[in-house]
Amino acid sequence: MYKVFINGYGIIGGRLATAVSKDNDTDLVGIAKYSADEKTEEAIKKGYKVFVPSKLINEFRKKNYDIAGSIEEAITESDLVIDASSEGNGFKNMIKYYRPLKKKAIFQGGEDRYGKKSVANVIHNSRINYEKTLGKEFVIQGSCNVTGMGRIIQPLIEEYGDSIKRFDVNLVRRWADLEDKKEVKDSIEWDKDPHHQDDFKDIIPSINLYVDALKVPSRMMHLHQMTIRFENKPPSIDEVIKIFQDEFGVAILNNAKGTGDIRKKAIELNFEHGDTSMVHIHSELIRIQDDVLKISYSDDQTGMVIPENYMLIQSMLKNKSRKEALKLADRLFGLKRKKKILESEFH
Repeated sequence: MYKVFINGYGIIGGRLATAVSKDNDTDLVGIAKYSADEKTEEAIKKGYKVFVPSKLINEFRKKNYDIAGSIEEAITESDLVIDASSEGNGFKNMIKYYRPLKKKAIFQGGEDRYGKKSVANVIHNSRINYEKTLGKEFVIQGSCNVTGMGRIIQPLIEEYGDSIKRFDVNLVRRWADLEDKKEVKDSIEWDKDPHHQDDFKDIIPSINLYVDALKVPSRMMHLHQMTIRFENKPPSIDEVIKIFQDEFGVAILNNAKGTGDIRKKAIELNFEHGDTSMVHIHSELIRIQDDVLKISYSDDQTGMVIPENYMLIQSMLKNKSRKEALKLADRLFGLKRKKKILESEFH
């Protein structure tokens, strides 16, 4: 049994704990908590062992939380750590724990790839560069937006290659997640320098890609508006849809009125955590004009990267091929089943 520890128990960490705890080939050592709150109680009730910083053990125990030990003890016991801490803390954890204890680690999107606080030399996108992560010590899992772009861009490149001149993507991002307590402001804000462009160019250095990011007052999902410019005439709408019909983690929906429709349907259908873990191409919004193809798709921000992290466990620890990892991911997350259900619901 391979032993995995999840360092953090927020929106991503909680979902990862659900997934890893269901995997018969992986032993979940436990999860890390840094504050004694209701999430600690939730983790204990779910049967997870909770580890905390050494200096806080007594504080947690005074509040009658059953603490399994220190974070350092959990990491020492593990073969790999999934760092699900808040953005920027991955580097601190690498310096404090992972390097000294010689443990493999997966970091989440938003951690630095370059500069003094770089945590890894590869950003993972399972659709594009899974093989580059085999046996690696440290890997950054691309963000939900970067993951979503990969699921659309890579199939187009494989099909049309040099006939594509450039990609322009507007990331219309949700302000907060459903579980977030932070306020959703009545404002549209823009990112002057979105990291998503540089992250994606790290995965495909030769790509001619331009990314803008806007944050809008919603909690449901992201929406990406992608414009693809061709040297000559773009493919037809039917040809575009055909490319993605059998694409893993991509659903083709029609008649959804908005991102809320899809999220609410996922909750209604009792999908785990209310996630689809997919991108959803909205076929009625595909446009072709002159040399331009426009595709709009929604992106499940909370669930998208969970199967990706799971696939990294398969590559970094178990050296499994992408084909094997996809099969295991589908068995655990049921993406093909979810795809069929959603396509039927939004036909």
